[in-house]
Amino acid sequence: MLGVVIFGTCLFGIYTRPLDFLANVWPANAVMLGLLLRFPTTATPLGWIAATAGFILADLMTGSPWGKALILTGANLAGIGGAYAVLRLYSREAIRLQTPESVPQLVSAIGFGACLAGFVGAVANPVLFGGSAVGGWAFWFVTEFANYVAILPVILTIRLFSFPQGISLKRLAYLALPLLALLFSCFASFEIGGPGALAFPVPALLWAAIVYPRFVTVLLTSAFSFWSLIALSADLFDYMAGASAENALISMRLGVSLITLAPLMLASAMAKQKDLIAQLSHLARHDPLSCLLNRRAFGEEAQKLARYCAKQSHPYSALMLDIDHFKSINDRFGHATGDQVISIAAEKISACLRSADIIGRVGGEEFAILLPKCTREQALEIAERIRRAFAQAQVTPDNRAPISVTVSVGLAASHDGSADVEALMEEADKALYRAKHLGRNRSEIHDQTPGWRPA
Repeated sequence: MLGVVIFGTCLFGIYTRPLDFLANVWPANAVMLGLLLRFPTTATPLGWIAATAGFILADLMTGSPWGKALILTGANLAGIGGAYAVLRLYSREAIRLQTPESVPQLVSAIGFGACLAGFVGAVANPVLFGGSAVGGWAFWFVTEFANYVAILPVILTIRLFSFPQGISLKRLAYLALPLLALLFSCFASFEIGGPGALAFPVPALLWAAIVYPRFVTVLLTSAFSFWSLIALSADLFDYMAGASAENALISMRLGVSLITLAPLMLASAMAKQKDLIAQLSHLARHDPLSCLLNRRAFGEEAQKLARYCAKQSHPYSALMLDIDHFKSINDRFGHATGDQVISIAAEKISACLRSADIIGRVGGEEFAILLPKCTREQALEIAERIRRAFAQAQVTPDNRAPISVTVSVGLAASHDGSADVEALMEEADKALYRAKHLGRNRSEIHDQTPGWRPA
C-alpha cells in the first residue's frame, strides 16, 4: 500500500513540474515521512522497498532514463531517512504539534532531511541539468523544505473533526471571518502584486491560529502553501524582476515556508494553552478523590439542567445520598480506607446512572444527583439500584477482613419540571435524613408529612 501511495503522489508532482525541471509541488516525500510516523507498521524493510519501487516506477513511466530515476530516488530517500531518524527521537506530543517546542523540533528534523537531499542534489544538478553544485544543493534543500512544511503537518495532526452543534449565526459569522480574511488576502496578493504581496496572508493565518483548533489552522496553512507553490508552478507570481528563474524560485519557496511556520508555532502554543486551561478547569470543577463534580460545579450544572427541564416541561428528580457510618469507618480503619470507600462509592453510583444524569460530591460522604426526564417512580428505581449495588460491595482495609458499606438515599421529584432545583435538593435532603432516622440502608421519598422532623 505504501508503494502505491508513493507512486500516485510522485505522478502528481511530476505532472505539475515545469518542463525539464524539478517539481515545484512534490508531496511524495512528505507523505511517506508522515505515514512512517503515523503508522509505524509501514516503517519496515518491505515498506522502504515498496516506496523505492514507487519512486523509480513513476520516473520511468514518465520518460526518465534509469540513471536519472535512480539519482532522484536516492535524493528522495536520503531526505526522508534523515528527517525520520531525527523525528523518531522526539516525543509523540512533539510530533503531533501539541507543544510550543513542536515546530522548532519539526523544522530541525526536516531541515536535516532537506540538507541531506541537497547533498545529492549538489551531485545531480551538474549531471542531470548542467548546473552548479552549489545551485543544486540550494534548490534541492529549499524545494524539500518547502514541501515538508506544506504537507507534513497535515498528516501528523489529521483527525476527525466534527462541526459544533447548535451554533448561533453570530458565532458562525465570527468563525468565518479568519477564513474570509485569508481568501481576501490571497486574492489581493495577486491583484496588487509586488515584493510584499507574499506576506499579505500572514495576519489572516495568525488570526486563524488564535480562533480555530490546531488541525484547522494546519489545514489552512497547508492550503496556503499549496496554493503558493502551485501558483509558482503556473508562473502566476512576478515579484522577482531582474532575478534568474532559479534564484526567484528558491527565494519564493523559502519565503512561503517561513511564512507558514509562524501560524504553525502559534497554533501549537494555543493548543498547549487550551489543554492547560482545560486541565485547570477540570481541577477547579471536580473533586480530586472521587473525580466527580464538586459542590459549586454541581450547582451550576444542576441549574442549567433544571432550566432545560422547565422549558420543555419535562419531569426531573433529585437524589441525595449519604454513606452510612462513614465517620465510624474513618475512625476504626483510618482515612486511607475512608478514601477508598469514597472512590468505590463514586464508581458504584456512576455505573447506575444514565449518560444525561449529573452527579457531584457535595460533602465529605454526601453525594447529589439530578435526573432529567425522570419521574418519581423511575428515580426510586435508580435509587434502589444504587443502594443494592452498595450493599453488594466490599472494601478491604489494609491487612484486615473486608467490610460492607451501605448508603441511605433521599428522593424528591418535580412532575413537570417547574420546581426550583435548590428547593428540590433541600426536599431530597430531608428525605435523606428520614432514611437515616428510620434505620439507614434505605431509600425515602419526600412527602412533606406534617409534623415530621429529621432526627
